[in-house]
Amino acid sequence: MTLPLIPLDEATYHPRLAATRGPALVLFGSPACGACRVAERHLPRAAPAGIPLFKVDVQRATGLARALDLFHLPSLLLYRDGQYHARLDCGINPDALAAALDRALSAPPQEEP
Repeated sequence: MTLPLIPLDEATYHPRLAATRGPALVLFGSPACGACRVAERHLPRAAPAGIPLFKVDVQRATGLARALDLFHLPSLLLYRDGQYHARLDCGINPDALAAALDRALSAPPQEEP
């Protein structure tokens, strides 16, 4: 069973991630972006089971996307226990995502952009 992506906006982004234990993935995209729609469709099947999945529509949360220096869509960010870990630059498929998660989670958290 795949879980839906939970929408976040500028008001809910940091509080929701701070309350999320363990790893969490946030997909930044736009309904107007074809690659973003494909990523949103594939992410629930590609992500390891049990990882909460969130999405941010940058057309509605432009300020948040700017604050995080997100200029290329889709963008996938990894948090763990509310702390920013990394921007994942990988394919949205189980093998590529698992490898990217292992690499990122083996490193300490980074400062949020």
